Amino acid sequence: MIKTFKDRHGFARADITLANWRTAPYSRWTFQNVRDLVPTAVIAAGVPAAEVPLASDAFLDAAMETGLAGAPSARAFLDFAHTDAFVMMRRGEIVAEYYAPHADPDAPHLVFSISKSLTAVVSGILEAEGLIDPDRPVTDYLPEAKGSVYGDCTYRDVLDMRVSLDFEEAYLDPHGAFARYRRAMLWNPPEPNIAPETLASFLITLQKAERPHGGPFYYASPNADLLGVVIERVTRARFSDLASDLLWKPMGAKGNADITVDAIGTPRTAGGVSMTARDLARLGELLRNHGVRNGRQIVPEGWIRDMQENGDREAWREGRNVDLPNGRYRSQWYQSGEADGAFCAIGIHGQWLYVDPSTETVIVKLSSQPEPLGDEENQDIFTFFRALCRRAI
Repeated sequence: MIKTFKDRHGFARADITLANWRTAPYSRWTFQNVRDLVPTAVIAAGVPAAEVPLASDAFLDAAMETGLAGAPSARAFLDFAHTDAFVMMRRGEIVAEYYAPHADPDAPHLVFSISKSLTAVVSGILEAEGLIDPDRPVTDYLPEAKGSVYGDCTYRDVLDMRVSLDFEEAYLDPHGAFARYRRAMLWNPPEPNIAPETLASFLITLQKAERPHGGPFYYASPNADLLGVVIERVTRARFSDLASDLLWKPMGAKGNADITVDAIGTPRTAGGVSMTARDLARLGELLRNHGVRNGRQIVPEGWIRDMQENGDREAWREGRNVDLPNGRYRSQWYQSGEADGAFCAIGIHGQWLYVDPSTETVIVKLSSQPEPLGDEENQDIFTFFRALCRRAI
């Protein structure tokens, strides 16, 4: 007997709309099928190839201290934490992976703000080619940004989230500036009697707060979308094609990735990328290996070193960040500030790429957590990752 969509997922496809697609229970399906809801462009892999699953998942069931009461194993923690896909690499080899019953290992999963970190890698490649200078004003690349918040800041301010932006990252506000932002990117349904905006036109309406640029770390997704606009302007190419040619194909991605676009094709580089967990792990492994794969320098080593070693710790502290008390933020990547040198990329609803150079470990966790932020395992996630990194293989 053929199972219907509702039989497989517990809800009908017709139940899913632009108004609810990021909410439970629908997100268990939509986070792996974004292109069915929002226009997307393909970040092509060289020759898409089927993945071979691991022969054993015993690692997941072995007893370990996860940092979470009632979760005595990695599998128990992942089950609790609304995990869709999990991949762990050690010295370039996949040593553990997990997929929820509703998850498809070969389906690209929305990684939300990990998109920012991927975008910054592409930007770093262009920087090495002399097409972008982080110390130049944004208006050198986008003259139309004059009069907006970006009219007197540098590209580096944007990269490091130190733009003085009068904007609140209010994920659950249905009426404010953030909802308007999501309408412009086509992630929310249009409002009656309100003229539609494009993503780029929305960005240059944003205004400056009452503090100078270059001050405290202030997380605001529009900054990373501006990076995508600049990248397309200076290269005169689509971001999806650049990401494919400069990064995705050279690093050996096995599957195509996707990025959502607005009504005129502007890429949502702050949060619109979808990819498989294994390919995200390959990105982490590439950076762990100083940007080199098969003897080829794909990502400039100097850019990676700058990303890992720099970033203003005082700016981070002034931004009142508690999850990484010794942390820093540089070029859209988070630095742990710990002796292990771990760095990571993070997205809402439980998306993680964690790289620990000291143990040669890369961890990916993709999820459909019901809440964008502050879900029940957030306070334990770094403890869990560090415990995984210390485990013998």
